[in-house]
Amino acid sequence: MPGLYLAAILVSAVGVAVCDARAKLAFWHDRRRTLILLALGWLFLIAWDIAGITAGVFVKGTGPWFLGIDIVPHLPLEEPVFLAFLTYLTLVLIGAGERLLPKRTAGDAS
Repeated sequence: MPGLYLAAILVSAVGVAVCDARAKLAFWHDRRRTLILLALGWLFLIAWDIAGITAGVFVKGTGPWFLGIDIVPHLPLEEPVFLAFLTYLTLVLIGAGERLLPKRTAGDAS
């Protein structure tokens, strides 16, 4: 079923966004910072992917769940969307971790 992988990424992103909105962990806590970090993380991961593709380390997988659209050879349309999702998920998890884990001060014993 073409597009299933992309749909799964988008549905997952909506779920993460709902958690973020409810607990104000990333985007709903500080929009500007989240967008900057999202862009920087996404650019780093895209550059990493392109370097891996150029070196021949990364190759495109095949399967009926991909749309079959390549942005460049071995970089399917779904990959940049997944990398944006991965970056956003990381920011939300960091926000949750900051809220759940006790803050340590300089005087705390290790």
